[in-house]
Amino acid sequence: MAASGLLLVLFLFAHMAGNLKIFVGAASFDHYAHWLRDIGTPLLPRTWYLWIQRVGLTAAVVAHIASAVVLARRARAARPVRYAHRPKVQGSYAARTMRWGGVIILLFVVFHILDLTTGTLNPIGDAQHPYANVVADFAPSRWYVTLFYTLAIVAVGFHLRHGIFSALRTFGQQSPRGERRARAIALVLSVVLVVGYLSVPFAVLTGLVS
Repeated sequence: MAASGLLLVLFLFAHMAGNLKIFVGAASFDHYAHWLRDIGTPLLPRTWYLWIQRVGLTAAVVAHIASAVVLARRARAARPVRYAHRPKVQGSYAARTMRWGGVIILLFVVFHILDLTTGTLNPIGDAQHPYANVVADFAPSRWYVTLFYTLAIVAVGFHLRHGIFSALRTFGQQSPRGERRARAIALVLSVVLVVGYLSVPFAVLTGLVS
């Protein structure tokens, strides 16, 4: 679960870096989006890199979900008889809501693909003009899209915070000092990710990007 999560986290930060190119301008953002389709050419046919990436990400998501199911079953098997009185679970909000957060994120990924990848739900849906697609998507008249996007990204942030901390422990960080460092790293990375992703829709919503 930690290994598949790490792959997904690396993708999230790479994707965020690409999204931030929107602040450079339409030409730069569109060039970046088209460049992604040309990675690997002429060694690979056009768009093959994207499909390889998509297959790899899908495999990572499936592995992550499958690992979560296996761990949940093991935890249930370890305690087949329920507690007569279950004490209040100590832990962060992120830790207590990891499963629901994962469901929200999965639903958002489906929406995001239909919206800005296939263009099915986008007002413009023109693959040749990704900058215009983003601007149209987060226009003030579509505030509900920005709201859903915000809720989903915040859920990603909570999920990421607990996930990174847990992954660092899984990879061997067990000392008290290391635990504090792991918590700090997880918090900083999750905040950076949330701010980075939300800066785009709010920049469009406020007219900074148009």
